Amino acid sequence: MGENGAGVDRETVAARLAGFPRVAAERPELRQAAVAVCVTVHDGVPCLLLTRRARRLRAHAGQWALPGGRRDAGETAEQAALRETAEEVGLDLDAGAVLGLLDDYVTRSGYVITPVACWAGPASELTPSEAEVASVHQIPLADLDVPPRFIAIPESAAPVIQLPLLGGYLHAPTAAIVHQFCRIACHGEVVRVTHYEQPVFAWR
Repeated sequence: MGENGAGVDRETVAARLAGFPRVAAERPELRQAAVAVCVTVHDGVPCLLLTRRARRLRAHAGQWALPGGRRDAGETAEQAALRETAEEVGLDLDAGAVLGLLDDYVTRSGYVITPVACWAGPASELTPSEAEVASVHQIPLADLDVPPRFIAIPESAAPVIQLPLLGGYLHAPTAAIVHQFCRIACHGEVVRVTHYEQPVFAWR
């Protein structure tokens, strides 16, 4: 087990995350956000929940994303990720679904994103929020557990990370977070991804 996403189960992922030496970004001056790295089981296959953002949004319209957003005052990362998952895709999970946290990712646009790993299991009724989400996808973990592509850009010394997905690419921060999760969940490997760059169009 562990060659790719196909053999992953909740107990394995929970155990691997329990031993993961997470790195937090102590940047209280930045806006704090959280995303849900949510495993569903679709036709018996472990998947990750990804959305396409609505095209009329001001920021990052039409891009692939994990359910998530800014943390409310007094809200933990776990609470924010679960709330946003309910709001964006209609999936209500309780605190027992949370498996652990990945490394914080500091974005070029001034956010600290805390990724919250969750296990939802079978999730048949997914209802995208019309205001924010164009479509919801359950992508097999095995399809995301692939070597990333790295691109050099003149604007940064750090490489841009991309993950192939349905004929296009996931970009950072989503690509970085998904890559870290796949290495931990599917292989028990600790990899750091916060140094990977976002494409310039996402810097705003």
